[in-house]
Amino acid sequence: MNSAPTLLTATDEEVLVQRLLARDEHALRLLHDRYAKSILVVIMRLVRDEALAQDVLQEGLLKVWLSIGSYAPERGRLFTWMVRVCCNQAIDALRSPRHRFHNRNKSLETGGVSQTLAPSTFNPDHIGLRELTLKLKPRQREVIDLLYFGGYTQVETAEQLGIPLATVKTRARAALNVLAQLTKEQ
Repeated sequence: MNSAPTLLTATDEEVLVQRLLARDEHALRLLHDRYAKSILVVIMRLVRDEALAQDVLQEGLLKVWLSIGSYAPERGRLFTWMVRVCCNQAIDALRSPRHRFHNRNKSLETGGVSQTLAPSTFNPDHIGLRELTLKLKPRQREVIDLLYFGGYTQVETAEQLGIPLATVKTRARAALNVLAQLTKEQ
């Protein structure tokens, strides 16, 4: 099966453009049916992501619909102009901050990350962590002792110490910041 679009004759193309200018929705459907697959192939070469390519195609065809008045037949075929509009839309999508953010942050399923248990031989004392906690404030140290050395959850630590959960989180974060600084100094 040939995926290349059946190009309209010059007269058919002029009629289609006139119908699009007249906001004929059937002409838009004809445009989509005739050219969408071929334009999608071009977009896929740029974005290399099926879902993004589909979004770009829809946004690109909407842009074609909205800006058909700027199409100049003397400068090229309708299909060529639509490909250029859709490729520009694809480039804009690839440059968008949203795309860059999602591209950098892979999901856990696709990122190749697997959840494994810590080796049973791990002992925080091997790296001198227990000694570093002695330099913490007493309230921070008691939270770290319960969380990291006692195996308590944050909720259990809050209950054990009789303090709010938010206080446990605040003290733990402050303690981790101090420990990070201390490890950099060593």
